[in-house]
Amino acid sequence: MTTYCFMFEAAEQRLDLYLAATLEEQTRSAIQRLVESGHVLVDGNRVRPSLKLKGGERITVDIPQPVAAEPEAEQIALDVLYEDSDLIVINKPAGMVVHPGAGNSSGTLVNALLAHCTDLSGIGGELRPGIVHRLDKDTSGVMVAAKNDAAHQSLSAQFAIHSVKRLYSALVYGNPPTDSGRIEGAIGRHPTDRLRRSGKARHGKHAVTRWRVKRRYDRLALVELRLETGRTHQIRVHMSEAGFPLVGDQLYPDGGRFNNLADPQLRKRIKTLGRQALHAGVLGFVHPKTGDYLEFSADIPADMAALIDYLEQQVLPDSNTSP
Repeated sequence: MTTYCFMFEAAEQRLDLYLAATLEEQTRSAIQRLVESGHVLVDGNRVRPSLKLKGGERITVDIPQPVAAEPEAEQIALDVLYEDSDLIVINKPAGMVVHPGAGNSSGTLVNALLAHCTDLSGIGGELRPGIVHRLDKDTSGVMVAAKNDAAHQSLSAQFAIHSVKRLYSALVYGNPPTDSGRIEGAIGRHPTDRLRRSGKARHGKHAVTRWRVKRRYDRLALVELRLETGRTHQIRVHMSEAGFPLVGDQLYPDGGRFNNLADPQLRKRIKTLGRQALHAGVLGFVHPKTGDYLEFSADIPADMAALIDYLEQQVLPDSNTSP
């Protein structure tokens, strides 16, 4: 049994939506089952998944240990951008977990890949066949998976030496004082919150993120980010600690930015988004067999695009766009 305890300090939200965003390895349906079975307590009491959290509640989540088993193939639709005998490139939707984990054995990208591909690399182990890298559950965008061990080793080596091109788009709170910048530091486990990462960790790993403002709005900005390293939650940690937290991120506090938004429609639309506004738009690497450089892109998904479209409608005629 794994137990998580934390305080709810975000804007008003349903319990199941908050936990699905916070416990990234759990699907919303898995969260609802945990709540209904009494594995989730709010201020010591059993509650319904639809409970509206107001702020200040203490939430305890007990996740039973999973029964060891190989993931099963599931017929889940995939947005395939490219595929050959060595690898497959997909556009992962927000809300899909990459591989099975505690209390979450189905509905993952691995389950979908097992049904789609006749073979996957075994280097990742029984629960992560073919998986070379990952995206957070609520981050959408381009991913590559390996179909054989040689491809897996080649792709993993490219990620290890940071030669893979990775560009992200994100909506952040605040207005950066410059049009671009570079954030560098060590990222490791948060000293008090096991769900989070921190740039102030005592034994963190070196991390570098480059960012560029693409568009400025009232109290928000659209930024492009390029990863030079690939640490867990890297963009979310770096931007949050730089003072520009991601819009919609339930795990890394926004410092009251959401509550200070004057536009009620904007607040409603951010609640509707229900996830961090982060999309992995570009992935480029060298093909393991041919040696050719390949680059793939995926448009910002509809939920995030709708929020950007709304912000564009509010822009004054003399507003500036970053070059």
